[in-house]
Amino acid sequence: MTLFILIAFVGLIAGFFLILNLSPFEFAENIVKPFQNRKTPIGKRIEAIKNPKPVKGIRKTVRDAKEVLSLMGKEGKFGAICALSFFLMVIGLFASVLMDNFLMVPVASIGLALVPFWYLIFTSHSYKKQMNAEMETALSIITTSYLRNESIITAVQENITYLNPPISNVFQSFLTQAKMINVNVKQALSDMKPKLNHYVFSEWVDAMIACQEDKTLKTTLSPIISKLSDMRIVSAELDYLMYEPLKEFITMALLLVANIPLIYFLNRDWYSVLMNTALGKGILAICAFAILISFAAVIRLTKPIEYKR
Repeated sequence: MTLFILIAFVGLIAGFFLILNLSPFEFAENIVKPFQNRKTPIGKRIEAIKNPKPVKGIRKTVRDAKEVLSLMGKEGKFGAICALSFFLMVIGLFASVLMDNFLMVPVASIGLALVPFWYLIFTSHSYKKQMNAEMETALSIITTSYLRNESIITAVQENITYLNPPISNVFQSFLTQAKMINVNVKQALSDMKPKLNHYVFSEWVDAMIACQEDKTLKTTLSPIISKLSDMRIVSAELDYLMYEPLKEFITMALLLVANIPLIYFLNRDWYSVLMNTALGKGILAICAFAILISFAAVIRLTKPIEYKR
């Protein structure tokens, strides 16, 4: 009966997170925030505004996952991801309690809660590569048309049927704004930049805005597009090297986990020390923590190449 009550309570909490579209990490951050609101000198506040510190750790992981969903046009699924994260956190908590290893509780619960966000970030790498290829094609054909007719609206209108999402959605929105809402083409071009958080695309838009005032600047568009070609070539050459850390991590993690049942068959006394003593439980917690930290580092290393100045 107690187990059913506990399961019902967990389901109730998960439902609250799902309804409020809130992740467990944001909930914990909001609880701790009132205790962190200490008065700081105005000089430090000004310095924090002028030079903001980059987001790190769990907050960066959740933010990156949000950006991935926004890039894919699936912002509405963030609540489901948060509910899955909470469910996995509860599984990690229960598994640690069943193992009678309370040192494993924070590692297993936080680690499993981060798995959905890590999975989103990892799968976004292939999506970004496809988007770069689609962006290269779209900008190339639109620029070719613009060099011929010197009208960005005509160039986009001629080629909009050949584009695929999400690039086509951005240019379709540009056409709608430029033809039906606002005749200011430069403003419509400027509004496209936030819709695709991409350095080369932003540079191409800036160059296109400059071309609206001086048509002789249209020769600057082709070199910008060539940066996407360079990125594709370099990425193809370095794909094997980028995924080499992932292969090594999987190999070493499997060897580390496989040692536990191997010790059981080789020496029951060693296995008993590992599973039933405080020292052995601490070693298991440290090993699990090392696996999680290594997995997060591998995801960061295998991200696709991006052009940055």
